[in-house]
Amino acid sequence: MASVLIIEDDSTFAQIIEGFLTKNNFEVTTVSNVAKALKLIAHEDFQLLLIDYRLPDGTGIDVLNHRRETGLTVPAIIMTSFNDVRTAVKAIQLGAADYITKPINPDELLMIISNALQKKEKPKTTSSDNFIRGKSEVANRLYQHIDLVASTDMSVIIQGESGTGKEFAARTLHLQSKRKNKPFIAIDCGALSKDLAASELFGHVKGAFTGAVADKKGSFEAANGGTIFLDEIGNLSYEVQVKLLRALQERVIQPLGSNKQIAVDVRVITATNDDLANSMKNGEFREDLYHRLNEFKIQLPPLRERGIDLELFIDLFVKLSNQELDRNVKEIDKDTRSLLLKYDWPGNLRELKNVIKRMVLLTSSTVATADSLPDEMKIAVATEVPLDNPSDLKAVNESNERALITETLAKVKYNKSKAAKLLNIDRKTLYAKMERYGID
Repeated sequence: MASVLIIEDDSTFAQIIEGFLTKNNFEVTTVSNVAKALKLIAHEDFQLLLIDYRLPDGTGIDVLNHRRETGLTVPAIIMTSFNDVRTAVKAIQLGAADYITKPINPDELLMIISNALQKKEKPKTTSSDNFIRGKSEVANRLYQHIDLVASTDMSVIIQGESGTGKEFAARTLHLQSKRKNKPFIAIDCGALSKDLAASELFGHVKGAFTGAVADKKGSFEAANGGTIFLDEIGNLSYEVQVKLLRALQERVIQPLGSNKQIAVDVRVITATNDDLANSMKNGEFREDLYHRLNEFKIQLPPLRERGIDLELFIDLFVKLSNQELDRNVKEIDKDTRSLLLKYDWPGNLRELKNVIKRMVLLTSSTVATADSLPDEMKIAVATEVPLDNPSDLKAVNESNERALITETLAKVKYNKSKAAKLLNIDRKTLYAKMERYGID
């Protein structure tokens, strides 16, 4: 029986989720704020954290930061409104296993929890069978660069938004290199605690620090002869950056607490969604390390710029979801496919995969319809107003206001009194704006 900590300040919603998970054989504890959650996490072992983003004394990001700083590996899932998808993307960068948008579908929640628990149990593989390259011009240019640099030993920085497939690009580089029969080890630097990052990368000997009860081989030594992939490299502390620079320049590592130096032959591929140039200007990232890592840079395009590739990925994820969920979705109706193609996918491939999996899960027939997509997603597409002049501040503000009113009305099931209260306007003003923007 897996133990789950729910961190949610809406007591009614928390009770519903608690009851549902309990019926599905989970051991559930609930708390209503960040402070109580951190206190519990310090004294009890949970196998999963289910965290609301907006909390009375902070946000779910605070819990994720604490998890990273203390070196906890318990998987975490962020619960958020559809409007906060970009925040959910940030949560993924901080080590969250996944996110789910409210209102929550019970079957979808079980699926995401199951996936999060399985990810913890199963090691990552280097298989690329379930991915496709794409056929767009930007995809062709991307893979030309990958093909060009893969056979070399050059250090590569992969830059792109969260969810664009940076780890897949790194694995592709490894599999096309002369090191392909040696280890590929991926490290999420964003999930490493500041205190334990050096130990994770370079190892330690027994007694090196409190809790070091045995010798530990670091990732660099484990990857010897192969490739090490450092995701979110910008999160490494300055002290660890110094050790990393030495490992790259001298090709040796020194485990914590040891006087012994170990020779290593490792190709380093790094990834970031940040602009490391700004981090260097702010003194947060060493310039000499940046230039050592940046022998070749690959820029991954966001999904919204990949043109015809979007349809290919939709069809791929439908196929994979059919296999995983034992469904038989053979077709997506015209309106639903049109909606999927119009949406801007701020969470990129990760968000697309989640939405398609949810769609397949909720489709009992062979044809998927818009009923299986989140209502907020349909609203987001419907309220996207093309602007003739994107610099027209008045037009931009009106477009945003229309979208906010529409989304709020949907959230409260068109209870105009509740909508007006949430929007902090009176009902008369709400009616006037609805009439002005043509909102039924």
